[in-house]
Amino acid sequence: MDPRPTLVVIAHGSRDPRHAATVSALCARVRALRPGLRVEVGSLDFNAPRVSRVLERLSAEGVRDVVALPLLLTRAFHAKSDIPAVLREAATRLPLLTIRQADVLGPSPLLTAALERRLEEAGLRPGERRSTGVVLASAGSSDPEAGAVLAETAREWRRTAGWCAVRPAFASASLPRTADAVRELRAEGVERVAVAPYVIAPGFLPDRIAAGAREAGADVLAPALGAAPEMARLLLRRYDDAAADRARGDRAALSA
Repeated sequence: MDPRPTLVVIAHGSRDPRHAATVSALCARVRALRPGLRVEVGSLDFNAPRVSRVLERLSAEGVRDVVALPLLLTRAFHAKSDIPAVLREAATRLPLLTIRQADVLGPSPLLTAALERRLEEAGLRPGERRSTGVVLASAGSSDPEAGAVLAETAREWRRTAGWCAVRPAFASASLPRTADAVRELRAEGVERVAVAPYVIAPGFLPDRIAAGAREAGADVLAPALGAAPEMARLLLRRYDDAAADRARGDRAALSA
């Protein structure tokens, strides 16, 4: 039996088939970076298999140790409530399976590196940074912690990357909307405006971000983060952190 915990990536799920395809591509990149690591995907909603089914199957196959990694950029409702509830219920039903929830993906310098990669792929040249304002557009959340983290990410990204401005925007729940943030930068005299979607996969809300960017005449619109190499490395970093926490706990128990 492989001593490494199995990685179970927990996707939100979507009716949009592009979402599942993107998650699949990202997990394929993770497997390529870490040959031999078992990587499974479960969804909270819309797509099969659901997280509980994946955990049931793993337990039936004799897997005893799992790292459950939320495919989320911020700690909002799903990370704080939905996912822990699903994992607690599974742990009760599957007492032989040890489940550890990893941290969400953000914030991380690897995320901003992935955003920069996507902007360059969309046509923005490195020499244009100081004349470019970026709208960092997320799906949005009613959780104030998520909004605060996005605002801090925007401030730090501007400070470290040399953009003339970085403004947060949201597709739902909070303001400003993407189009409004683009217009605000234009009104301030910013020469070039780029929209960087702070989303993992295409879908309804990412499409709303793109529509807002086009409506307001943004010069550059980047694609979703998707299976960028930095994203795969970040998943493995979160996995390794959670697995190391488990190992430290086991050693402490043995020495107690």
